[in-house]
Amino acid sequence: MVHERILSAQRKIFLYRWHSGASDYFIWNCHQHAFMIAGPMSRPRLLPEKNFPGYAYLPGKNPHPVRDPLGHSYQSDPVTVVTVEESLSSHVFRWGIDLFNHGYYWEAHEAWEPLWHAAKRSAQHRLFFKGLILLAAAGVKIREGKRVAAARHATRAAALFRQVALLPSQLFEAAIGMTPAALAVEAEAATTFPTALREPAPGVPEPVFDFILAPKSESG
Repeated sequence: MVHERILSAQRKIFLYRWHSGASDYFIWNCHQHAFMIAGPMSRPRLLPEKNFPGYAYLPGKNPHPVRDPLGHSYQSDPVTVVTVEESLSSHVFRWGIDLFNHGYYWEAHEAWEPLWHAAKRSAQHRLFFKGLILLAAAGVKIREGKRVAAARHATRAAALFRQVALLPSQLFEAAIGMTPAALAVEAEAATTFPTALREPAPGVPEPVFDFILAPKSESG
């Protein structure tokens, strides 16, 4: 992918983002090379039969999803526990990917947390899920405009992804469409640049990362 080639070029990249109606414009400038992608990034659905929550939760902006009776997941059914072996291909994991890719970062965090708790028998899986949870938390902080907190979460996520990468395995690459090492670079890059976001509209999801997670079968 274009952005992966850019990220590998000594990280001398500057990102500018403008919003024009429903379209985004991204310009990457890397040394003497410039790339432009016009229009919103294609963000496929893995579980199109599932409806997204009624809003993307931001603390202090919306009812708490599970504690407030008005919350979009109040008294929702508990998540079905899956085994470590099934986790990366499970609907629970893929639902988290859908939420993350489409800007529901708090909800993605919540979707992946049961997988992290269930991965006690595999340190590598546990590190991987914790990294995703922290990356989703970074997304929330970016949307809140809390750059220091976002950078802290993203840096911790990157460190965990690099630990996962120490033990070669194609399972994680197949599950998200990139290696854990590449995702570590993406995590760090996410808070390196001054993302120019509009004032968050209450409840409206807005992706803040310029990459998507997509299992190999979906990403091609």
